[in-house]
Amino acid sequence: MSTPATKARPLPPVREEYERPLAPLGELALEVPLPLAKRIAGQSWLRKTLIALVLIAGWEIAARLVDNDLLLPTFGATLSAFVQGIWSGELLQKTAVSMSVLLRGYMLGAALAFVLTSLAVSTRIGRDLLSMLTAMFNPLPSIALLPLALLWFGLGTGSLLFVLVHSVLWPLALNTYSGFQSVPATLRMTGRNYGLTGLRHVLLILVPAALPSILAGLRVGWAFAWRTLIAAELVFGASSGSGGLGWYIFQNRNELYTDRVFAGLAAVIVIGLLVEHLVFDTLERVTVRRWGVQQ
Repeated sequence: MSTPATKARPLPPVREEYERPLAPLGELALEVPLPLAKRIAGQSWLRKTLIALVLIAGWEIAARLVDNDLLLPTFGATLSAFVQGIWSGELLQKTAVSMSVLLRGYMLGAALAFVLTSLAVSTRIGRDLLSMLTAMFNPLPSIALLPLALLWFGLGTGSLLFVLVHSVLWPLALNTYSGFQSVPATLRMTGRNYGLTGLRHVLLILVPAALPSILAGLRVGWAFAWRTLIAAELVFGASSGSGGLGWYIFQNRNELYTDRVFAGLAAVIVIGLLVEHLVFDTLERVTVRRWGVQQ
């Protein structure tokens, strides 16, 4: 039943409805294009190319100021030695020897790192073992173990593999374990609710969630292994009558072919760039970036 006060209350005014048409986003984008400078600056490959050209120009200017090919050859002389080394096949053969040893040591170190981190996230003893070993051996330079490796494995590939495993194992294990520790507890509980334990829990739950940290560890391990291999080849030279890029650099340094020394260093840099962009960047793009785990 209504009261007099209710009847006396005025009704709110009725506002007239209207629609405002919006221009399509595509037409707006076409009408206001980005400036040319911003479009050029947005290309990552172009920025990196400009940086490389600036570095090459600085190298060429410094070489011409020094004016001594024995101390610092020009970029043109180095490029000529690099092309000649590839054309003769010598540089390619040395690269193949180094890459063969590197891949074996890298894969072995990565496998051992996975075993250690799997034990660390599964048992307390494994966690204590990983913590103790990384604290002991991670600060130890890999090249410092080369004399000991020569005593144990002799002058051969075994010594190189020993120092390579040491250079890859500890940084990769630390990054992988850090990634495993950062996995949310809810995701861990979800895996356990599905009955996943042990190795299956690590492979199906922890590894996909910790993949950004694992990829970072793989990058660091690759860089450590690559420079450790070159340094080890510089120290004890050829293995079984054939040496790698480090031996190529060392031998040409003794013969005072400085342009070939720089060509060998350029080969080390080029291989590092190719692996970084063609392997790790591609792997990151098709996994963590595609899944939205990392921007």
